[in-house]
Amino acid sequence: MVKPNPFIIVESTRFSAFDPSKVKNIVWLKALISCNKFTTAFSNSSSMDSFPRSLNPNKHLREQFVSNLPGSSMLEVSALLNNVALLMLLRHTFCSQTVNDACRSLKSYLASVALDYVFLVLPTLLIFTVLAEWVYICLIGLLLLLVFFTAVKRTYSLPYMEGPNASRASISSYRVVMMFITCLCILAVDFRIYPREYAKTETYGASLMDLGVGSFVLMNAVTSRQARNIKSSMSWWKAAFKSTTPLLLLGFARLASTLSLDYQVHVGEYGVNWNFFFTLAGVSILTSILNVPAEYSGILGSVILVGYQSWLTNGLNVYLLSNERGTDVISRNKEGIFSLFVQPGLCYLGGGSKSTGI
Repeated sequence: MVKPNPFIIVESTRFSAFDPSKVKNIVWLKALISCNKFTTAFSNSSSMDSFPRSLNPNKHLREQFVSNLPGSSMLEVSALLNNVALLMLLRHTFCSQTVNDACRSLKSYLASVALDYVFLVLPTLLIFTVLAEWVYICLIGLLLLLVFFTAVKRTYSLPYMEGPNASRASISSYRVVMMFITCLCILAVDFRIYPREYAKTETYGASLMDLGVGSFVLMNAVTSRQARNIKSSMSWWKAAFKSTTPLLLLGFARLASTLSLDYQVHVGEYGVNWNFFFTLAGVSILTSILNVPAEYSGILGSVILVGYQSWLTNGLNVYLLSNERGTDVISRNKEGIFSLFVQPGLCYLGGGSKSTGI
């Protein structure tokens, strides 16, 4: 027997006269049926694609566009990053005087920004998109240009590598470039002009965007108080609260925005509700609780990384790569939560390399 459609019954009802009570009951009936459909769809789904498709009809297609990707190779990823490094060296070698005068006047500052765009931003954008097939040719060409300009000047000295603040300036330059590459990749990955092999891999493989979280964790470790042997006057829990509060706020803000806008979320990356900011906050809390001296943090970091890799090879990878998810928080966010077991190891390793001068 075919069940009647309640909407047809409601819409086919005719009134000889206006009856406010009946109209009100019809409105409540429609709302109740809609809520029932929404609840059923939400409970039967195991991913963030649990909202009605009518709210965002392209959501599933966009998720598939950034899913099931094999990545590229470590050699190609290294060539991409070396291209950016050569662009920075070429910019400082060719226009070092503007770098020195950038902080003296507004005109010099604007000129420095324009040169940064011409030498760094625009070439990087092209190499990561339309010139991706010629990444090795670009690397050789930039290397030859750097050698040529160095030979013409007959001296090779970078202004940010001279003086007592050389290490701080170099780290600041790296942080700026890392942030720029991160923003570029996040914005470009949703477009077809961005090569699919540079997007995050699904299971195994290596790609450019796979370096994102690890790069931030490593850089935070290099610039941390522990790595610089600076003792804080605050207790560990106050320091952890101060450093993690902005990250937690950003994490919940992103979660709320993706839920309210029905934005596409690649569940295999962090999980259903987890995101990048929660990972950084968790690493900050764990490293604050286990405060290891800088000279020993490298050893602890290596032990954690080796132990986690052994755990993966002994069966953890099967659980993390499976599509089965339960209703508990850990199962729904297993990728992001279990990353907290390995990211502190990378953080300790970065702090140890800074303390040893590597």
